[in-house]
Formats: sequence, C-alpha cells, structure tokens
Amino acid sequence: MSGLRFAIDTGGTFTDLIVENASGDLVFHKSPTTPDDPVRGVINVLRVAAEAQGKALDEFLSDGISLLHGTTRALNAVLSHKTARTAFLTTQGHPDVLMFREGGRENVFDFSRDFPAPYVPRALTWEVPERIGAAGEVVTQLNEARVAEIADEIAASGAEAVAVCLLWSPVNAAHEERVGEILAERLPGIPVTLSHRLAPMLREYRRASAAAMDASLKPLMTDYLSRLEEELRGVGFAGRLLIVTSNGGVLDAAAVAQAPILAINSGPSMAPVAGLHYARMHVASSTAIVADTGGTSYDVSLVRDGHIPRTRETWLGDRFYGHMTGFPSVDISSIGAGGGSIAWVDEGGLLRIGPESAGADPGPACYLRGGTRPTVTDACVTLGYVDPDYFLGGKMKLDAAASHAAITEHVATPLGLSIEAAAFAMVDLATEQMVHAIEDVTVNHGVDPAAAILVAGGGAAGLNSVKIGSRLGVPRVLFPNTGAVLSAAGALLADLSATFTAPLVTTSAKFDFDGVNKVLAGLKAKCEEFISGPGSGASRSAISFSVEARYARQVWEIEIEVPVERFAGAEDVASLLAIFHREHETIFAVSDPDSPIEMLTWSARASCALHQDKPVRLPEVPAANTRPAREVDFGPHGRHVTQIRTIESIAVGEAVAGPAIIESGFTSVVIDPGASAELQADASLLVSIG
Repeated sequence: MSGLRFAIDTGGTFTDLIVENASGDLVFHKSPTTPDDPVRGVINVLRVAAEAQGKALDEFLSDGISLLHGTTRALNAVLSHKTARTAFLTTQGHPDVLMFREGGRENVFDFSRDFPAPYVPRALTWEVPERIGAAGEVVTQLNEARVAEIADEIAASGAEAVAVCLLWSPVNAAHEERVGEILAERLPGIPVTLSHRLAPMLREYRRASAAAMDASLKPLMTDYLSRLEEELRGVGFAGRLLIVTSNGGVLDAAAVAQAPILAINSGPSMAPVAGLHYARMHVASSTAIVADTGGTSYDVSLVRDGHIPRTRETWLGDRFYGHMTGFPSVDISSIGAGGGSIAWVDEGGLLRIGPESAGADPGPACYLRGGTRPTVTDACVTLGYVDPDYFLGGKMKLDAAASHAAITEHVATPLGLSIEAAAFAMVDLATEQMVHAIEDVTVNHGVDPAAAILVAGGGAAGLNSVKIGSRLGVPRVLFPNTGAVLSAAGALLADLSATFTAPLVTTSAKFDFDGVNKVLAGLKAKCEEFISGPGSGASRSAISFSVEARYARQVWEIEIEVPVERFAGAEDVASLLAIFHREHETIFAVSDPDSPIEMLTWSARASCALHQDKPVRLPEVPAANTRPAREVDFGPHGRHVTQIRTIESIAVGEAVAGPAIIESGFTSVVIDPGASAELQADASLLVSIG
C-alpha cells in the first residue's frame, strides 16, 4: 500500500489528526475544534499538517488514499435537540411505543422527576390501519388509501423526515415496504427510515427508537458528510472517505449517510480498539481498562479476554430518561470530566467539577479566548504540571496569570484556601470522579482493577492517570505513543465492518436446525456480498456469528458467539450452550446448566482489514535536551523541584523515577513520587506504580 492514510477525530476541544505513511510511520497534529463548523476544523488540522511538511494543502492531500473520520456530530445533534422535524408511523392502536419505552426507572421511589417526552411527539405520530401477527400472518390488511392521506398530512405538518415502525415487520415486511413505497411517491425528497431494514429486531421500542433517531439524523448528516466530502475534494483529497461507526468499525461515508444512527457514538468507539492493541503489544494482556481523557469528557471501557465490549443498551442521556439507540455499539461509560471541565462551588459550599466544560470556545481561562472560569487545565498550570510556554510543544502559549485569577475568584476565595490548595483540590476531585467511573465498569461487574492494565489516552490523560491507577491499585499504567490522539489511532487500526441481523426464536429443548441454518446462510450471503463489494481489496476478511440468548423466561438477553456457521447436530448446539453458560457466569456470577435456553436474534459481522499487519511507529526524532527543573505541587507529597524530561531525551529502557514530568509535543505525563516510568521501543511509556 502506498500513499498516506489520515485519521481525524473531532473532539470537544481539539480536532486530532494522525498521518500514516506507507512504512507505518505516524505523525500527529492537533488544532482547536470549531464547534460552529466542524468541517472547517477538519480542514484546519489538515492544513496544520501540510504546513509542518512544508507543502501546500492540495499537494499534501494529493498523496492521501483514505481519510477515516470520527465525529460527535450525530450525538450532539440528538443531545441538543437539533435534529430534523420527524414524523413517526406505527401500527394502529400502538401510538405510544416511544412514550412507554421499556418501563424502567433508575430510582423507583423518586416521583419528583417528570416523565420523559417521547423522541417524536404525539402531534407528529400517525397510526397506520394494518396488522401483522407474530408468525408473520396478515391479521389486518394494509389500508393504502389511508397511508396516502397520512403522507399528505405529513407534508402539511412540515416534517423533514419520516420513520416507519410497524408491528412484527422483521417477520413479515410486506406492509412496511408498501408504506415506504407510498411515502416515496407522495413525499419526494423527504428521507424515510423503515425499521425492518435498519434494525430487524424483536423488541418494539428499540426498533422504533432506532428508526425515529435514524430518520431525524438523515438531513443533518447527509448535509454534513456531503459538505465534508465536497470540501475535501476541493482542497485536493481524492481518496476514500470513511466514517467511524459506533460498533468499532468504519464504513464509507455514503453508507453512513444512509443510516446515520451508525455514527451516534462515532468518536469514543475507537479508544478501546487502540487500547486493546497496545495492551497486547506491551504487556501481553487481553484485559485492559481503556480511559480516554479529553477536554470535555472521560470515556472508560473494559476490554475483557481480548473482546471489545459491545452492548445494545446504549442510552443517549440518562438511563430510562434519555433515548435508546437500539443499535450495537462499543460499551463505553462517559462522565463530564476532562481538561476543560469547569470548577465551581455550590450553594452548600462544596467544590464541584463539571459536567459543564469550557470546550474549545472559549476554552480554559489560560487560553485567553474569553474564558474566565477555572478548569482542570487551569489547575494543572497552577500546580506546575503544564508548562505555559511548552503547551502542545510550544505551539500554543498559555497565560498562568489568567489561571491564577480564575481559580482565586471562583474556588480559592469562596473556600478560604490558598491558590495551590484550591488547584490541587480541583485535580483531586476530578481524579476521584474518574476513579468512580472506572469502578463502575470494573468493581461493579466483579472485576478487580488490580488484575488489569490501565491504558491512558487523550490529551489530558497524563495529568492524573498515575494518581487514578494508584487509587485503584492498578500496578501499571500505559501511555501509548499515540495516547494523545488515541481515538484517531484506533480508527487507523479498525476494520471496515458491517453487521447483519435476522430474528428467529428457537430453544435448546427444541432447536430449529433448518430455520437457524437458513438464517445463518442468509446472513453469510450478505456478509460475502459486503466483502466482495465495499471490502474488496482488503488485506484479509472474516465473518463472525453471534446470537442474543437468555434462560427461559428471563427478561433480557446476552449476546454470545456462535461457534459454527451451520449447525450439523447436537454437538454444535451443545457447544453453543456451553458458551452461553460460561458468558452468563462471567457477567452475572451465576449459571444454570439445567435450564433451557431461548435464542432470539441472530447476527453476522463482516470485517475487512484495511490497515497494514505491522506495528505502527513514530518517526525517529533527534534527542532533545532535558528541560529546566521547576517546582511542582504534588499535594500530600509536598512541593518538589522536579526533573522535567522531554520524551525524546529518554533512552529506550531507561527508567525515570518520580517525581518527574515527561513532556512531549502533545501532552505532559506527571510521574508521582514513588512511581517510575520506562520508555518502550515504540516510544510508549509504561509506568509502574509504587
């Protein structure tokens, strides 16, 4: 493979870019995100890279063969209620599927919270006279004349998109298909999402929610992706534009525009992919806590037994009060704590951190872009963790005086603390919140953090990840060589992938061999079509199967691997059941081998590798001199005149004992007293916590 590959992740504060050449050498760049126009932010960071190469932008991009892009555009649109005005069509008698949801409550005794509004209001919901039964039989014929009237009413309502979710359409899609045809005839130019095509699953709310969310995003994401591609073509990029998806893969931009719900968790989904890669490389571990510290959020996931965690229980907003995507995505827990999180004192006199963030505009006070409220970054400048004159390798100057003023006014004075004590309290509280986020995905699921390695990524990861590891009892913390741009690095390592799903209910007591084999064969054919189409030219490809299963009469299913692509006999079924019992034991600490198992929804995932099968590396950089020592405040460990090293000045295998700060062009890693860092051959840092 010749030419350049670009991976861009648009975060809340910075837009990250990694450039990979044909030899696997990596160079990365950062540029402030432009929230008002993310496309401009993408072009800006590419321009920064071109200037670093001493080339004009069009000349630089002309060597590009692919650009992989992770974006929170879809997610932000849903959370900020800036999606298209959407109409929802459902079977007559069932207009409240989006209202009733699945009946859960986080706190059953809290009656003070208002019941959440449905994703599509009743005023934009239409009931279609029709009914398909659970076995696929037609109970009530579709009233096509009424559907035509509904289409005219939708046009008069000003709706910009339409979602259709009829009962049992995954079993028999005839009515839903016909509704789609009528809508296409009478509403030209208005995008329509049919639930059975998008999400052929049995749970009605999840399918309806997925369809409504997808339809509402189509105008926005179609415009965004088409404009992004147009702008890229206009500045000289002629390669393939790929978009990161929520389930840890990438797809062509055109495919994502057709199903934009696939990009809901586009940005964060790549950090676990990169985290697993580095954990295996450096400590031969298949269990890793992957934490990505950005300017706005702290994203955590647990990789167990070499598997990227995925879930269909993805809520946008609070659980049961937000909206469920209904789509498989990488299982990530996020909290509003990052480098740009704002510190404030509540009415009771308690210090708080976040969830509000200064973001990229205006940014922390020290950025001098209009921000006046103190952030975690401001606290780190005050404590000496960040050198104001060497931020981003000296490319961006910070104002320590502005940090001091903001912390004094909003934290130190209200709490009656010195500015140093106030700054450390800010970092300490942010650290505690991040520790709790990790405990949620480890301790609360029966996993001892001490048995895992913490892979710390994100531009702000180095500021307190050693502290986090120490509090959790994690023996080692790994800062990958691409840690400052971890999600973008994951995109380079991700496969082009697609998942296909089909429902079929069967049980272990009366396993439907013919039905299951027919479903699996159909799913395999779709995967092979994908591999020979969008996946053609891949260095390797694979098809994997899975099924959602549960013990009889359980409410929720778990997804397990299907070990064969065709069930030949009882031994194959027994292998599947053994996998289920083992996985159930892992998740819930209990299994019941004597109970029958129900299997509901079958899936097949096609994966096509687009990346090279060799480790990526940073280009060699001439060694830099050790930077002057400075006084750094380590809180309970006291203030120390601390050695400051650039990562280029450290020899491979050399141990740097804390207290120390190791600086690079993109981050600063704080090595607390008692800890020791060792540079790895690929320029990653492995920190042992004393």
